[in-house]
Parts: sequence; structure tokens; C-alpha cells
Amino acid sequence: MNIQNRSNRTTIRNLAIFIVVVLAIGWVGRGLDVMMGSPSPEGLGILLWLITPLAISLLLRAFAGDGWKDFGIRPNFKGNLVWYVVALLVYPVLTVLDLLIGRGLGLIAFPNLSLTALVLILQTFVLGVPQLLIKNIFEEAAWRGYLAPKVYSLGLNDYVGHLIAGFVWGAWHITYYLYYLDRAVLQDFTTLNLATFIPVSIVVMIAWAMVYGEIRLLTNSIWPAVLMHAVEDAFLNQLFTDHHIQIVPGTDWLVSPMNGLISILLFIGLAVGLRRLRLKRAYSLRSHGL
Repeated sequence: MNIQNRSNRTTIRNLAIFIVVVLAIGWVGRGLDVMMGSPSPEGLGILLWLITPLAISLLLRAFAGDGWKDFGIRPNFKGNLVWYVVALLVYPVLTVLDLLIGRGLGLIAFPNLSLTALVLILQTFVLGVPQLLIKNIFEEAAWRGYLAPKVYSLGLNDYVGHLIAGFVWGAWHITYYLYYLDRAVLQDFTTLNLATFIPVSIVVMIAWAMVYGEIRLLTNSIWPAVLMHAVEDAFLNQLFTDHHIQIVPGTDWLVSPMNGLISILLFIGLAVGLRRLRLKRAYSLRSHGL
């Protein structure tokens, strides 16, 4: 018991360090950019913002007692290939469901929809995923490689663990939205003003983190999360930036695949289903003495 208590104290201490650093680094980076007279998306600030979560997680593992056992660097393909398929399909399937519901409500249109447009979407997706896999190794090695497993190791309720991981992940993006995201690009994604978009985005990432977290718990590997994140970047983003869909202004909060209530509920529903499957599988293994 004492060993477990010491382990939990170390985990809590290191989680606190990780969370404080990753939530502060965007502001520190922005301050450095302003001091250096280069407050632009190409400055030192965004570089620090991008690399610090992974860097601090590696330092905590190497030098602060966290170790590497729960990093999840092994792909664990055996018995888990189905979850890689799920990770590949989550965003396309839930996005299509959201779009169909929005279309049924008369709130979403598909301008210039044609076979050529669908081929272009698929082509952009296929070409984009390999590059984005590399980018998301760095991001997911921090979020699902460090933050999520450390939070889960504390024995909290599963949903509380997902909430913490998703909130920190979402809050990390605040300085990006405020200072580095081009406003013209933001307008492609939403008609919400920035003061509303930021908290809504955090809620969205909590819902997403529930699915990422359940797949992480099912596979004990970061690689499905890397794949899932790359698919999100390659598929979901292009629908907005390339104007393949058109949402009735003022209804983003309900039907947008990026930050709408329907999408949030779809992700939460999927996460609840995945959790039930995970617990059922764990019970079955225990009952068979495995």
C-alpha cells in the first residue's frame, strides 16, 4: 500500500508539472515573440507550443520517476487490429452521420457535390494521411502517450479521467486559437465568435478524448490514436477549408461536424459503447483466468 501511495504521489506531482507547463508554454511563447518583435505564426512561440508537451513528458519519464512502461509505444497488433480499423473509420463515419442529420434538418448543403468532388476529397485524404501521421506521432506521444495513461493510472472513474485528459488537451489550444490561427481560416470552420468558439472547442476535445482514451485503454498503444488524429486532420479539416459543405449561418452549434452538439453527442455515444465493450472484455478475461 505504501508503495502504491508513493507511486500515486509521484504521478500526481508529475502530472501537475506537465499540466502547468503545457498550459503555460503558449503564453510564454507568445511573450517571447512579442519581446523579440516577431508576433507571427512563424515565430518561436508556436514552435515552443508544439514541441513542449512531448519534451516535458519525455523528461518526466526519464528523470522524474515516471518510467516508460505505460508509454504505449508498441503497436500491439495482436488481437487489436479491429481497433485500428475503428480508429481509421471514427471521423469519416461520425462526420457522415452528422452531415446526413444536418441535411435532413435542412441546415447543411453540399455545394458542387459530384463524383469529381468526391474523388478529390478521397485523393486529398489519401495523400494527406502519411504526412499527418508523422506530425501526430509528436502530438499523440504527449497526450495519449503520457497524459492519458498517467491520469488513468490514478484509478479515477473512467469518465473523470477522460474529462481531465480532454480538458488539458483542449485548453492547450487556447493560445493557438488566440494568436496563431488565421482568422480567415477560422471563418471557414465556424460562424461562432472567438469567445464562444474556444470553450465550445474544449468541450469538443473532451468528447473526442473519450473515444481516443477508450481506444488507448483497449489497445494499450498510442498508434491507433496517431492514426485517428491523422485521419481527422486529413478528412474533417478539408471539408471546411475546401468548402465542400455549407452550414446555415448560426446553426454551427448544432450541426457542425467540427463543433456541433450532434457531433459531440455522437462521440460521447461511441465512447460509452467502447467502454462497455472494454469492460465486458475485461470481465470475460478475468472469468477465464487470463
